[in-house]
Amino acid sequence: MTQTLLAFDYGTRSLGVAAGQTLTGTATELAPLPARDGIPDWAVVQRLLEEWRPALVVVGLPLNMDGSDSELTQRARKFGQRLHGRFGVRVEMMDERLSTVAAKEVAASRGHRGNYAAEPVDSIAARLILESWLNR
Repeated sequence: MTQTLLAFDYGTRSLGVAAGQTLTGTATELAPLPARDGIPDWAVVQRLLEEWRPALVVVGLPLNMDGSDSELTQRARKFGQRLHGRFGVRVEMMDERLSTVAAKEVAASRGHRGNYAAEPVDSIAARLILESWLNR
């Protein structure tokens, strides 16, 4: 049975978003969501969940390179808990070490000019996180 999934790359200024499905194991980048100190507009998140009706939401877990938690790790976990608590969706955390580096490489191959504030790569990272989850 094919399932639809959503993924979030958590950040304090924006959240990358990607949608995918289990049949092909592929994901597509969606428009990133603005966030204020890591908090998105929950009404926009709700509309995304209603539109895609994911069987699972994957949230990137930004661990330090040695596998230890950082301040952002705890905030990403809290975001995942809020997704589950507010909307009742199943949430899994996924190690996202090096996803931003990989996302920047993808963006550069697409002609990105390196101004990540003006052209964020968060949704590329969300796609890579979701594809990693699908291919594990």
